[in-house]
Amino acid sequence: FQKALFIRTSEMTTIADVDLSTAYLLGFVGCGLAIGLSVAGAAWGIFITGTSLLGGAVKAPRIRSKNLVSVIFCEAVAIYGIIMAIVFSQKINSVTTSSTQSTFAGWALFTSSLTVGLANLFCGVCVGIIGSSCALADAQNPVLFVKILVIEIFGSALGLFGVIIGIIQSSAANY
Repeated sequence: FQKALFIRTSEMTTIADVDLSTAYLLGFVGCGLAIGLSVAGAAWGIFITGTSLLGGAVKAPRIRSKNLVSVIFCEAVAIYGIIMAIVFSQKINSVTTSSTQSTFAGWALFTSSLTVGLANLFCGVCVGIIGSSCALADAQNPVLFVKILVIEIFGSALGLFGVIIGIIQSSAANY
């Protein structure tokens, strides 16, 4: 039962009932974006942190094990995206009769998944840069490790903020 996306009226173009498959496409693409962008942010952060960690470990080998905390913070970013994609995919149910409600739910899941994915992408880069700085500063002066680690915790809170905003955005999404 395909319906036209736009119906041409005499004076303006209005959005009509959108095909239900579009709503489901938006929901599933959003879940993929939540996972993909979150994992990309985690990988980028691990790359940034890992290279500086190995470079700093040449001068001070003691920093290798202590600074793996930064890598764990980056991995947590990927886990946020996976968990949210699972939560969002559980909102996608079988076809209902209300096309408008399903369209709203599809856009709500798409935008909330995009919010989570982008927040985690930027969070991964942020944690990676701070972790890189932490490794290099710790190689120079061991007293700085805990001080920079606190800043890294604040940076990793960006991912949690994205998760919370994504939950709020998708709370009214019902297919």
